Amino acid sequence: MFKNGLQIGLMLFGMFFGAGNLIFPPTLGFQSASQFTPAILGFLLSGIGMPVIALIIGTFNPGGFRAEMNRKIAPAFSLLLLVLIYLSIGPLMAIPRTAATSFSIGVLPISGDGALPLAIFTLLYFAFAWWLAITPSKLLPRLGKILTPLFALLIIVLMIAGLFTYTSTAISTPLGKYAISAFGTGFIEGYNTMDTLASFAFCILALNEMRRIPFASTKAYYVSVWMAGLAVAILMGSLYLGLALLGNHFPIPPQIYGDAHINLGAFVLAETSLALFGNIGMWFLAIMVTLTCFTTTVGLIAAVSAFFYEEFPAISYRKYATGISIISLLLANLGLNQIIKVSLPILLFVYPLAITIVMLTILNKFVRLSRPGMRLTVGLAALVSALSILHQFAGLAWAGNIVAALPLADSSLAWLTPVLVGMALSLILPGRISGDTAPILEQPHKN
Repeated sequence: MFKNGLQIGLMLFGMFFGAGNLIFPPTLGFQSASQFTPAILGFLLSGIGMPVIALIIGTFNPGGFRAEMNRKIAPAFSLLLLVLIYLSIGPLMAIPRTAATSFSIGVLPISGDGALPLAIFTLLYFAFAWWLAITPSKLLPRLGKILTPLFALLIIVLMIAGLFTYTSTAISTPLGKYAISAFGTGFIEGYNTMDTLASFAFCILALNEMRRIPFASTKAYYVSVWMAGLAVAILMGSLYLGLALLGNHFPIPPQIYGDAHINLGAFVLAETSLALFGNIGMWFLAIMVTLTCFTTTVGLIAAVSAFFYEEFPAISYRKYATGISIISLLLANLGLNQIIKVSLPILLFVYPLAITIVMLTILNKFVRLSRPGMRLTVGLAALVSALSILHQFAGLAWAGNIVAALPLADSSLAWLTPVLVGMALSLILPGRISGDTAPILEQPHKN
């Protein structure tokens, strides 16, 4: 059961670790400067803590988070939220971002900038991703045993070589929001990895793989789930910390970090590879980044296609995978920075809802909670998130004033206190239900 958990964990790690996981830690490391420790702690909390917990909790339930939300909130709400989450981590944001990151960091230094090189690269990229994703039963041997160890080894080589070369902090004063709230800014940067949202999707793939394994007991199933989650946490945490330290030590010229059009994470990775390995470094970087992002792309296409096929079976899984690949191909040609800019408002709304669902699910495993109270809790998270977005992106001062009056607003966690109040009310309001769910143990599918 340990071996099963580790193999599934390695596959899931390959799916999780993609575009944002590469570019955000070096940026955080550089911009946080002397405030590196609280910044990376905030990032690890939202970028690893919540995703891994969400993955474990979702895999414990044979129906995934859909079953959890159906029972705790309402079937219509769960379907609406999951559709929004799957579109966010799928063709509208995360999948195009993986291809755009691969090109901008790895391929562009070799091919040169331009619409034609990007179009050719993304066409080949999504053609291969589609080919792997249309056979989801083969994801474990193809991703977990081949591609994931390869890209992880390349990243480790780059990190170790870079950290031995650059040994001192690049700048002493934190930049931007890190000077105001390093922990809160790091926490928000963890949002941008989209991994808590991805957990809602990847727990479906984990469940499918679990069903192919003949577990002898429920205990063996649980141990395998925990081992998979632990493997994901250790692997991601090690690479996050190394990449962030590399960014913290890498000397970026002021004219570069003062240019809003330059992605600092991409710059650090590219320049480190070039400085350490010379011209070969460009090819090293291209292979490393493309493999890293590619495994995530394949996993997301498979997970999103499986979800929509299960919910709307009038269209085949293969057609969903084809449509998602085509839409992602078109959006990937917008470019990396534009995709990140468009995705942020949606992430800031959906992420607190996803975290709230995970928190409620965890608490409900131990105590009975009121269904009306849980609905109120989710509603409060949605309200505060909506007000924050209205202030940041629509410029509505009254919305900002309400959010600023809430505790932890300076740390970008204004939604947390109302959610905790809602959870407390869920303990005493009527209509309390238990959250116990036993896993389904099945014989492996014959493919």
